[in-house]
Amino acid sequence: MTNTSVMARPAAGAMSPAVAAALLAAGIAAAALAGAWYMQLVWGLQPCELCLKQRWAYYAIVPLGLLIALAAKGGAPRALVLAGLGVVALVALGNAGLGVYHSGVEWGFWPGPTECTGPIGNLGSAGNLLERLDSVKVVRCDEVQFRFLGLSLAGYSVLISLLIAAIAGWGIARKRA
Repeated sequence: MTNTSVMARPAAGAMSPAVAAALLAAGIAAAALAGAWYMQLVWGLQPCELCLKQRWAYYAIVPLGLLIALAAKGGAPRALVLAGLGVVALVALGNAGLGVYHSGVEWGFWPGPTECTGPIGNLGSAGNLLERLDSVKVVRCDEVQFRFLGLSLAGYSVLISLLIAAIAGWGIARKRA
């Protein structure tokens, strides 16, 4: 006679798929942020408006993933853990969409936001033009600062976001089983 309740539980010391997925998603998002900050502070690559917006998802996924892992490890209701992983997947997919948009702007497929691809705008009178030009630091969204293996950082953000979404989806599928 087999005891199904024992078979459904992971072995002692083993990590549940939900905990693993949440921690992995948080870790990958943290690594992406660390890489972005390293490139900004050490390499001197200044992020454009869209680059900064793509970081928001990672800033959200890190604490959310840690909270989900704690909740799953603490025996939180299954629906709550599934919903949390679902939010991580949706945030990551939304960020992948933003990365595709940013990549399209870089390749010239469509125009980007006016904050970083349009004209500089009204700089005031001619008297303070030079003064204003010294204070305006526009990093253009349609100019790639760095490519590796043919992909810009926006392209890598798409791949990283899709990976996080897939990991969250794996955690959802394994948690349901």
